[in-house]
Amino acid sequence: MNSFLRQLSATQQVGALFIVMFGLLAGVSIWTFLRSLRQPVNQALDDAQALEERRFHSLLKASWVMAVVFWIGWALGSGVSTTLFGLLAFFALREFITLSPTRRGDHRSLVLVFFIVLPVQFWLVASRHFDLFTVFIPVYVFLALPVVSALADDPQRFLERNAKLQWGIMVCVYGLSHVPALMLLDFPQSPGYRDKGAFLVFFLVFVVQTSVMVQHLAGWRFPRRPFAPHVSQSFHWTAWGIGIATAGLAGALLSFITPFKPGQALALALIACIAGSMGHLVMKALKRDRGVTSWGLHGMSSTGAGGLLDRIDSLCFAAPIFFHAVRWYFDL
Repeated sequence: MNSFLRQLSATQQVGALFIVMFGLLAGVSIWTFLRSLRQPVNQALDDAQALEERRFHSLLKASWVMAVVFWIGWALGSGVSTTLFGLLAFFALREFITLSPTRRGDHRSLVLVFFIVLPVQFWLVASRHFDLFTVFIPVYVFLALPVVSALADDPQRFLERNAKLQWGIMVCVYGLSHVPALMLLDFPQSPGYRDKGAFLVFFLVFVVQTSVMVQHLAGWRFPRRPFAPHVSQSFHWTAWGIGIATAGLAGALLSFITPFKPGQALALALIACIAGSMGHLVMKALKRDRGVTSWGLHGMSSTGAGGLLDRIDSLCFAAPIFFHAVRWYFDL
């Protein structure tokens, strides 16, 4: 099998990867559909079970959305894929801001963020200015935004308003911009890996989504007392450990599509999954603070995607840590 894959060109290998990915998603979707048919027509599901099933369907839908987005991005080239992720960041930030009330004094800052900061951040990614793109937002933008807000002459709840805006930029723009950046990484010590950046994105998304889905299923199968009940009723350490361990093992098994050795793939998968799962929990805390259960406001999302940020929140936390861990370890 390995010798057959090595005979294929980079384009053919990535194409085969997407065929396998869509095949797995189709298999899980068919299994889910057939499972739903086994439910007796007159049997009313209790509220907890119905909620868990809705969450699983949401995760499966998120996986389909991500797979399609990555396929389009890969098929149309790195420039288009970076632009596509820039649009995702735009809509994700719009959802975040929609649930974070702003004042008239924030309008200049919002214009600066949406129409200057966001395009510049993704242009830095597309032009491979990696050193500058990693510090552009946390250094330059975070100092510039309060200045712009102060010039608006509105001191009411100044710190809280700026903190919310900066946090939204950090998650939706800074975090997500690291996903297309992975496609542009070069590994001089692995010359045969050239033009295979899509594998690295697939690796990250697959292990993070596996961690979240397995954690969800384990929480359903092995109910325990929630660790942070005011934030999440489903988060407990047993399910979390099962999800992380399963995703780490999956990452080690997928080492053949990365420039990593199995041990390195295991370690990097664990780093990404821990960051993603903790980020998912953080975003739940933010939703509880806003008094909602979904960024999509029960299907009334500002993006029309029914909660885009719900689907990519773990990736927004995992991508930058994974990216910088890879760059540091391989001295890229």
